[in-house]
Amino acid sequence: MELESDSNGGYCNRCRSWHGLPWKAAWASCQKLMADLRHHDRIDFMRPVAQADPLYRTAPLFTVGSGKMLGLLLCRDAHGVERRLLAFSGMFNGLWLADGWVPPVFDVQAFLRLHVPVERQIKELGAQIAGLPPSAPERRELITERRELSRHNMVVIHKLYQLRNFRGDTQPLTSFFPPQSGPPAGAGDCCGPKLLHQAQRLGLWPLSMAEFYWGGNNASASKEHGRRYPPCTSKCRPILGFQLCGL
Repeated sequence: MELESDSNGGYCNRCRSWHGLPWKAAWASCQKLMADLRHHDRIDFMRPVAQADPLYRTAPLFTVGSGKMLGLLLCRDAHGVERRLLAFSGMFNGLWLADGWVPPVFDVQAFLRLHVPVERQIKELGAQIAGLPPSAPERRELITERRELSRHNMVVIHKLYQLRNFRGDTQPLTSFFPPQSGPPAGAGDCCGPKLLHQAQRLGLWPLSMAEFYWGGNNASASKEHGRRYPPCTSKCRPILGFQLCGL
């Protein structure tokens, strides 16, 4: 298949080559998705209005700096039927899951069991630090303790991210980034990795993928509402080449 320029993908260390997906077919389907978002003003538009959850309203995305990347992957199932998968980057209004949208690449319940108690400890340390004078030795010790707790928590959380490709190989998220720095914040939570991970889990064959920004322009003005953007270079491209291997 001939790939369009700036297609979705990355370099695969196993094959020593670039693996990518075209975007134009998915972008045509994104136009329908954007029409649904404009009409319903919520991402859970698959539900009847009476069952709509206010947490999934899109209005909060239109304050400055609050927009979000959304993605769509066109796939083919084992019977040759075309299907589409939808994803939002990171969380939506503090939620990992939404009806009709793919889940994160990790088990959400396992994440909550590990993260919530540590997050509570970090907040408690923050409150203690705020109540101490800047020069207090105890304050410096608590800051160090909070930093180490946060660092260890990220190491534990990253172990939950186990990515599979279309050869059936599995690699942890940490294997795609330098060990001295580790994965950057949000790595593995963008639309592309989530879409391909779910397609692999469901036995679907990816055909085309596109991502766009929805909401108020971000603080740096690098993203505009309704525009298509390729996967980010620092967080996604190191992962996508592996994920697409085997197609």
